[in-house]
Amino acid sequence: MKTITEMKRMKTEGEKIVMMTAYDFPTAVFAEKSDVDILLVGDSLGMVVLGYPSTVYVTADDMVHHGKAVRRGAKDTFLVVDLPFGTFRGSQDRILSEAIRVFQETGADALKVEGADEVLNTIQLLTSTGIPVVAHLGLLPQSASVSGGYKVQGKTADAARKLLDDAELCEQAGACMIVVECIPHQLTKQLTKAVNIPIIGIGAGAAADGQVLVFHDLVKYGEHRLPKFAESFSDAGKVIQEGISAYTNAVRTGIFPDMRHQFTMKEEELVNLYGGANK
Repeated sequence: MKTITEMKRMKTEGEKIVMMTAYDFPTAVFAEKSDVDILLVGDSLGMVVLGYPSTVYVTADDMVHHGKAVRRGAKDTFLVVDLPFGTFRGSQDRILSEAIRVFQETGADALKVEGADEVLNTIQLLTSTGIPVVAHLGLLPQSASVSGGYKVQGKTADAARKLLDDAELCEQAGACMIVVECIPHQLTKQLTKAVNIPIIGIGAGAAADGQVLVFHDLVKYGEHRLPKFAESFSDAGKVIQEGISAYTNAVRTGIFPDMRHQFTMKEEELVNLYGGANK
């Protein structure tokens, strides 16, 4: 398993970090066999797995359920689990209670929180408690509805300066890594120089220290629209659809199941069953 220290070394030496989302056991198994560095159980599961219109409907129970499944499938991969909407705001006691539960029950190596400003206190609180924290800046899906929607962030000089300042503050608060989403590639290049912790990009260009993609985008699995910044490296959805269609046709035409798929009784047992009359 890659450690936080090792991933900082990777940043220093220019070795790219690979992060991917996962929400279940089989995906985690595939990812670990493919040598993915970090698995993220993102609250994006609300949209791509649970069918919600946004991430704000995802609960701590959802994150625990899916996080535990991913950990069972990838015991030797660094695991990050999102703290869902509303769980890392409020009183310190409430925040700690929610965070400790998710951290302990999932077996995560770190938790991810969106935003800066008042969230900085949360990063500091969790880090001082012994919970590594991954920050998330740029486009923030949990608050997109009040910040103008799913748009590129940091496009003006002032907005870019704010993001640079936020990144430095997140590092100072104790964050071990920062995910940046939907920002100009020039700003990403500056961010990687501004902080000593890894910058993981999604829709942020090639200059980031690593990249993260949503599994369902990566393998083209599902009916959702592929974001402009994402790339599909296989078409699992097409293969799955063809398989299910072939199955329904085989059942309806009587091709499946054939004798290879059926169990049999011995002839003498059939005689006993029917009282001597083999029907």
